[in-house]
Amino acid sequence: MKKPLVYLFLIVAFAFSCSKGPKRENVDFEEWGKYWFQGKAEISSFDLKQYRYGEERQGEAVLIFVTEDFSRKKQVKLDNSEEAGKDKIGVLKMNQTRDFVTGIYPYHIMLSAFTPTKERSQGLKFSSSVQEWCGQSFSQINLSGTNSYSGKLNSYFEKEGDASISVTGLAEDDLWNLIRISPSEIPLGGVSVFPSLIYQRFSHQELASEEAFIRIQDISNDRKQLELTYSSGTRVLKIDFEKDFPYQIMAWEETHTKTDGTKESTQARRKALKVIDYWKRNKVEDEFLRDELKLKY
Repeated sequence: MKKPLVYLFLIVAFAFSCSKGPKRENVDFEEWGKYWFQGKAEISSFDLKQYRYGEERQGEAVLIFVTEDFSRKKQVKLDNSEEAGKDKIGVLKMNQTRDFVTGIYPYHIMLSAFTPTKERSQGLKFSSSVQEWCGQSFSQINLSGTNSYSGKLNSYFEKEGDASISVTGLAEDDLWNLIRISPSEIPLGGVSVFPSLIYQRFSHQELASEEAFIRIQDISNDRKQLELTYSSGTRVLKIDFEKDFPYQIMAWEETHTKTDGTKESTQARRKALKVIDYWKRNKVEDEFLRDELKLKY
C-alpha cells in the first residue's frame, strides 16, 4: 500500500524540479525579444587596465551576451530544445574574457554567467578559467537551492588543489546579466553577496558571502552606474551602462583596497560593439570583423 504514495511523491518532486518559477514582472519582453531573440550575439570590446602583482597592465576585455535554451536539470545548453519540454529554460549568457601580459608571460581569463531571462531566479551557473604559464585553474558553481550554490575548484596550487565549494547569497557575477535583462531586477540596499570568481582566483581566498550595499545612480544624461560596495571595505565594483534599453555596458571599474590601505584599480572602457552571429563567422575571410571590433589579442 505504501508504493503508490512513494510513486506519487516522486511524480510531485519531479514536477516541482521541472516547474517554471515566477515571472519577471517589470520587463517588456516584447521589446526585449526584438533585440535578444534575433539569433545573434552582442559583442563589445574594451581597453583594459588590469592590476596584477601590484602593477597596472594594459590589456583587452570582451563581453559577449547571447540568449540560449538551457536545461533546468543539467544546467547546460540544450542540444535539442524542441524536445526538452519543461526542462527548457531561457537564459542570458555572458562570456567575459580578459587578456593581458605580466612581464614575459600572458594571462587568459574567461568568466561565464547564465541567468534566467523571463523567470525571476538567481543565476543558474557561473564558471571561470585562468590560464597562464605557471598553470591553469577552473571554478564552477551551480545553483543548488533557493539561495545556495555548490561546485568545484580545480587548481594547480597545492593549498587549493581540487576542492569543493559551497556558498549562499547573490553572485556578483550575476549583476552583469541582470543589468542587461533590466536594472529593475537588481536588489538595492543591503544584500548578501559573494565576489566574482575572477576576484576569488586572483585573491586566492575562500569564496564566501559578505554584507554589501548596492545602489544605482545617474552619472550623465544617458548613463547610469551600478555601485557594489562590500562592508569590509576591501572591494568596490562600478558598472556604467546606458539608461535606456538594451542597457549596453560602457565601462567598469574594480577597486581593491589592500591591508596597508593601498588601492588597486582595474578599469575597462568600451571601444567597439557589434551584433552578429559570430559562431557562423569562423573562416579566414571573416577575420576582418576583428578589425571592426578593434581586437588586438
